[in-house]
Amino acid sequence: IGRAIARHAAGQGPLPAPDQIDDRFWVYDLGENGDLSVDALASGGVRDLVGLFRGIPNAKASFATKFVNPDLLAYRPEGKTRIRFSLMPERIARVVDVRTSPMPERIAAIDAFVEAGYEVHVNFSPVILYEGWEEDWRALFRALEAGIGPAAKAQLKAEIIFLTHNAALHEVNLRWHPKAEALLWRPDIQETKRSEGGMENLRYRTGWKGRWLTRFKALLAEELPYCGVRYAF
Repeated sequence: IGRAIARHAAGQGPLPAPDQIDDRFWVYDLGENGDLSVDALASGGVRDLVGLFRGIPNAKASFATKFVNPDLLAYRPEGKTRIRFSLMPERIARVVDVRTSPMPERIAAIDAFVEAGYEVHVNFSPVILYEGWEEDWRALFRALEAGIGPAAKAQLKAEIIFLTHNAALHEVNLRWHPKAEALLWRPDIQETKRSEGGMENLRYRTGWKGRWLTRFKALLAEELPYCGVRYAF
């Protein structure tokens, strides 16, 4: 896999111009259907990948995580791996984001990962709509502001990803974690949409979602004006 990545990056040549993904490098998203911070507990493959991108001149790695694994601090990424800590309001995370690192722990880890040579971004994900969601996110933004230092703030960017759900996952969740579905399954404000992969997903209704996203971005700009939005959906 590493050799294939290196060959592909060599074929890409330099990034022609800065884009919304990165200013200098082609970015390879790793572990899209998993969490590499957890994988690193069981395998040296994550360390190998971080080392691989350290030596590729025109590319960097990127992965999202909900788990703080201090072992990664020794991997020497040298700015060539972006780690994206997923964040959401703590009281909602206790319901829907079980078996993951608590939000205060994720926020507290950001400075250490920046110091260790990672580019550290945040994913505000999933954004779940419910009565009082804006004040909960305001509290999270303020916790982030208070919890990170100048070096982290200077390079901080975010992805904003509103909740996507589907009927099959809803049925699974009803069997093992039904309390979460009261927040996740909201047909009254959601609609079905076919994804690029051909799946029938449930997303917040077109039109309304745009208004909610605008409100979210305005709240973010008010509380964390230095945090650029790299991607919002």
